[in-house]
Amino acid sequence: MALKALSGKVAVITASTEGIGLATARRLGLDGAKVVVSSRRQENVKKAVSLLESENIEVMGTICHVSKEADRGRLVEETVKCFGGIDIFVSNAAVNPAVGPLLDTSEEVWNRIFETNVKATFLLCKLVVPEIEKRGKGSVIIISSVGAYYPMQMIGAYCVSKTALLGLTKVMASELAEKNIRVNGVAPGIIKTKFSEFLWKDEGPISKAAKDIIPMRRFGETDEIAGAVSFLASDASSYMTGETLLLTGGMPVHL
Repeated sequence: MALKALSGKVAVITASTEGIGLATARRLGLDGAKVVVSSRRQENVKKAVSLLESENIEVMGTICHVSKEADRGRLVEETVKCFGGIDIFVSNAAVNPAVGPLLDTSEEVWNRIFETNVKATFLLCKLVVPEIEKRGKGSVIIISSVGAYYPMQMIGAYCVSKTALLGLTKVMASELAEKNIRVNGVAPGIIKTKFSEFLWKDEGPISKAAKDIIPMRRFGETDEIAGAVSFLASDASSYMTGETLLLTGGMPVHL
């Protein structure tokens, strides 16, 4: 039997009990990786582990609130203890606690968005990269957003945080290339998840307006994002680092 693309690899995915995170854990697992899922709530972790195990995926789950130092440390420690190391890290956790004009964003909300979306990603990479380095090579994938390229009014602070991740991706890629660690990103467009359901769930004017800016005239599926992550995690993208893949259905985006 031919080896799967990620056989023997260990993948850690944050915010991975639903949506893009869960779809990614499932895809990486089906491609042969041992996967580690996490969430802030134990019941969600348990449910995700059960689902993945039902598909014969080797999986471990743990609670992890990415903004908490102790949780970040435990995520890495338990992964290494259970599976012996880390080859792939997917930073997926993000929040957007407020909707409104950018300059109406309170300092408290701004700090919360950047604490989770940017700072936690950076701090997790500081913990994970040394473990990947021990394996000789590996891949870090940072989930950004089309909002990093396309200014979306009413979620401006979130968009700014996702633009920051583009810079984090490029700088880390440059610094880690000589260690054989690739760093890339994925910027999803409007994907059918709970996180963005206000844009797609109801076939009303908001949904229509959102769909009108997508040339493919449909919203994306979580499995489509997971496929891109699997590509970046595998040797199929072995000469690729510092890039962010846009999966937007053709939305006209640029920086």
